[in-house]
Parts: sequence; structure tokens; C-alpha cells
Amino acid sequence: MIVKETKLKGCYIIEPKVFTDNRGYFLETYNHNTFQQLTGENTRFVQDNESLSSRGVLRGLHYQLGQHAQAKLVRVIQGKVLDVAVDLRKGSPTFGEHVAIELSGENKTQFFVPKGFAHGFIVLEDDTLFSYKCDNFYNKASEAGIIYNDATLNIDWQLPDDDIIVSNKDTILPEFKNAEL
Repeated sequence: MIVKETKLKGCYIIEPKVFTDNRGYFLETYNHNTFQQLTGENTRFVQDNESLSSRGVLRGLHYQLGQHAQAKLVRVIQGKVLDVAVDLRKGSPTFGEHVAIELSGENKTQFFVPKGFAHGFIVLEDDTLFSYKCDNFYNKASEAGIIYNDATLNIDWQLPDDDIIVSNKDTILPEFKNAEL
């Protein structure tokens, strides 16, 4: 497993070892001891989530507030997404900055997003299966978000606006400058 920290401290790109032969492939998607050794993070995941989406679906930018904040380990099983994390940690030298990474069933890359970050992704291929682990249980009363097309964040979602499909709930999220942090 290769682990690389991004420009946002605590966000890691994880490239697992993939073993292939004439039968297919095998990979270990998570091992707590290895993860802790390579990242220094002692994260304990308690919930797994999965979504299936078509090309153009944008989910995000979401996060949980306070004691319900969540760290996430995300990956794509099938298809392709552009995955984005935004640093919401006040006082961080990268506060308000984001990092984007392409995750796919083909590259099998994973992305660790720690607490204190907004997270979102846009689906770049039909029938994309997205999976993620969370270190805290979802709490509806603590959910928060930032509008995906915020001018300050200036995220390039790689698709034309006309191709982007956003839920009604995500279209009314506040701008970064007005977000509850």
C-alpha cells in the first residue's frame, strides 16, 4: 500500500496493492494496523455507506458538525468520480482550500478525508458504485454543507453545468462564507 499526504494536512491518497492473475484480482481495501502505521491516524470506522449514481450526479459538499463530525475513507468500486475535500478547519494554513482526486474502479485508489472537511463528488461515468467508511454515525440534526458551485472555492467539477445533476437539498446549501463551521 502506498500512502501520500495531499497539500491538505490529514487528507491521504491511498493506493492499495492489487494482486491480479488469470482469475481476476484481489486487494485489501482496509487494514486498521496498516492504515494507522502509514498515516498516524487511529481512526475506527463504525459505518459503511454505498451509492449508485449515473454520470453527472453531484453529491456534496457535505459534512457533520460538532461531536458528530466524520472522517471518511472513500473509494469507487465501479465507474469513476472526481472526489473533492475542502478544508474547514479554522486556523489551518489551508483553510478554504480544496483538493480533488479521480477515483475509479480501474485505479482502485482510495481517499481519506479527516474530520473538519467538507466532502463531495461528481460522477464521471454511468453506473458508478461509490463506497465509503465513516468513523462516526450519521446524525441528521448535525448535517451541514456548502453549495457545490461556490465562487470562493472555485472547484472545477470537470463537467459542463448543464450536465450536472444535484438534489434539491444540495441546491439550497449556503455559500462558503455563510456556512456553519
